[in-house]
Amino acid sequence: MMRLSRRALLAASGSFALASPAMLNPAWAQTAWPSRSIRLIVPFAAGGAADSAARVITPRMGERLGQGFVVENRTGASGSLGGGEVARSNDGHTFLWDASSHIVNPSLLRGLPFDYATAFTPISLVVAFPSAVAVKNDFPARTLAEFVAAAKARPGAVTVGTQGNATAGHLGLVAFARRAGIEVVHVPYRGGSAAAQDLASGAIDAVFTTLVSAGPVVDAGRARFLAVGTLTRVESRPDVPTIHESGYEGFDSNEWAGFFGPATTPPAVVRQLSAALTEAVAEPTIRQRLVQIGCVPMATSPEDFTRFVREGREAMATLVREANIRAE
Repeated sequence: MMRLSRRALLAASGSFALASPAMLNPAWAQTAWPSRSIRLIVPFAAGGAADSAARVITPRMGERLGQGFVVENRTGASGSLGGGEVARSNDGHTFLWDASSHIVNPSLLRGLPFDYATAFTPISLVVAFPSAVAVKNDFPARTLAEFVAAAKARPGAVTVGTQGNATAGHLGLVAFARRAGIEVVHVPYRGGSAAAQDLASGAIDAVFTTLVSAGPVVDAGRARFLAVGTLTRVESRPDVPTIHESGYEGFDSNEWAGFFGPATTPPAVVRQLSAALTEAVAEPTIRQRLVQIGCVPMATSPEDFTRFVREGREAMATLVREANIRAE
């Protein structure tokens, strides 16, 4: 699920179909684009990992494009409120910075006023936020194998917190539990930091959330990492093994942030934004700041991101259905 390996993304092939109505929207009929500030809707709270990454990257993008970015947080309804704002925009300067909810919401939310599959133009998978399994200090496991053994010894007794119902953490936990053949108790929180705090206090046994959320309590000596959900070890935590190398080959489950335009975005604008993103993420100082806040820089092509979104949406539909996951 949510495969983020660079090799897989770069291997993606096929044509990238942009919506032809783009050229019919008068908002795009500019002699030069952009002609004013670019509005970037982030459907998550200010200060979180996705929001922080956007604020690191967009100033450099603005320098290349000749116009600044205004980052606007529009939270609510699992990110669909912010998504809807962009889906119905027609000013030629409003874009979306979305995450895994983009590929999960279509299977969970009913009555949406837009279709995620047709309302947006994928531009780039910008960064990944590695997931991680961490346990409280007195939990009797030092490795992922020992964690699985402990869960099998007490079916339905081990409590695992995530950043919320139907989030990347929840879906990653479900996928891992199915692969490992274990039954655990899912404890949803309103954010990964809240789950990590309860882990540190001993209120729950473990978490399946992002490295950036669990990192502070691990660094404070109040919990410990067992594994990360990426295919290769993470630059900021090279000592933590992957789930993939711990006996679950190919397991790759992480949060991410990507850049989308409305469906009417012209190909020329997609190319401009993609080039600006690629340049910004490749800049050493920006890359260093992204790594410091727990990101893995990606900056994929529009073609690869289009494939990633489509395949991810299909995979999530299957997982949500088979695991009987429901929105709150």
